Amino acid sequence: MKDSNFLKENNARFMWHPMTSPQDSIAHPPKIVTNADGVSITDIDGDRVVDAVGGLWNVNLGYSCQPVKDAIAAQLDTLPYYSTFRGTTNDAVIELSYELSEFFAPDGLTRAFFTSGGSDSVETSLRLARQYHKLRGEEGRTKFLSLKKGYHGTHIGGASVNGNANFRNAYEPLLPGCFHIPAPYTYRNPFNETDPEKLAQLCLQALEDEIAFQGANTIAAMIMEPILGAGGVIPPHPSFAPAVQEICNRNGILLITDEVITAYGRTGAWSGARLWGIQPDMMATAKAITNGYFPFGAVMLGEKMVQMFEDNPTARIGHGYTYSGHPVGAAAALACLAETKRLNVIENAAARGTQLFEGCKALMEKYDIIGDVRGGYGLMTAIEMVSDRGSKKPISADVATIVQETAYQNGAMVRVSGPNLILSPPLVLTEADADTILAALDAGLNAV
Repeated sequence: MKDSNFLKENNARFMWHPMTSPQDSIAHPPKIVTNADGVSITDIDGDRVVDAVGGLWNVNLGYSCQPVKDAIAAQLDTLPYYSTFRGTTNDAVIELSYELSEFFAPDGLTRAFFTSGGSDSVETSLRLARQYHKLRGEEGRTKFLSLKKGYHGTHIGGASVNGNANFRNAYEPLLPGCFHIPAPYTYRNPFNETDPEKLAQLCLQALEDEIAFQGANTIAAMIMEPILGAGGVIPPHPSFAPAVQEICNRNGILLITDEVITAYGRTGAWSGARLWGIQPDMMATAKAITNGYFPFGAVMLGEKMVQMFEDNPTARIGHGYTYSGHPVGAAAALACLAETKRLNVIENAAARGTQLFEGCKALMEKYDIIGDVRGGYGLMTAIEMVSDRGSKKPISADVATIVQETAYQNGAMVRVSGPNLILSPPLVLTEADADTILAALDAGLNAV
């Protein structure tokens, strides 16, 4: 490994970073993380901080999960790779498919299609939704519905159903036939409604109206996050998701839950679907499935999909990835799932999530820069910062950066997305770790 001077000198010079401009990366070189253990990361200068971002929502078990590391090493010694395309498979992925069918059985999902990550899982879900309707003889069902503020990855299909213009504008025109419904976002919505239950009803009516306008027989699927994550941690009223499922079922529309973030315990439930008491037709998962230690994902499939594809001799899946069912990823996922269940991480996610949520609400009483605090379901919390509470005008990017940098100097890595400070730490966070995050946020907010 090159020395620190070499690394700093060449930081961002020979690679482009996701979700930012090359010019900004050069002007403000990113932090060089060189070590991690537990729930903390250490940068090239030796600064050690609690990782309140959890990698990127994915390091649920922290950076020292030895069973997963051991499983990866052991698999590399026996079978480092083989394809699962027609005619071949591997032992690890067979075992994983069984374990996932058991884990997601309460969600009504019993089959898996393996991918390389979250964007792949979303793309797979959209493709299979269209194929499902073609197999049923309804070839006109090609459109997709989703929520504004929703995030569904970076492939052309996922970008098309994304509900945030920041991930769309530079790449348009995108996939035709994608339409967006107002999100149940109480702080900002077109109805100026602050009551969560009333807002949920207004959004549901908008969904009904859009289906009627487009024609139910033209719509393949509705895709949504059970709790909107990258859009600013927006949990809907508990009545919302069950009503969406009822509307979809009544209109012959498949329901896809994008649980790349929410599956495997982050919400304080084993899945976002289980949190709201629904059973989607498909669920896109990734991230925590291997704790971030290996790129891997899985689309879980419900009974409608199983019957249509398994009972139809013409249902050939013309889709897949070189690394679908990668044996090393499957071994990592098996170990990760076992450790996730052994630690029963949903209990700690709920407790520490409440601690962070209540702590952030206390900070809101202290600082006028906080316009809204959202969360309350596991380790997903967001602070939305404003320059004026009355007008809800968002803060500038420079102010957000000051908060983020000061928080880092005081012991916590936090994520800024627009005006939002997003907290998504590992699910093995301790009470003391959560206190460190809150104290760092306090210092960051105080700096502005």
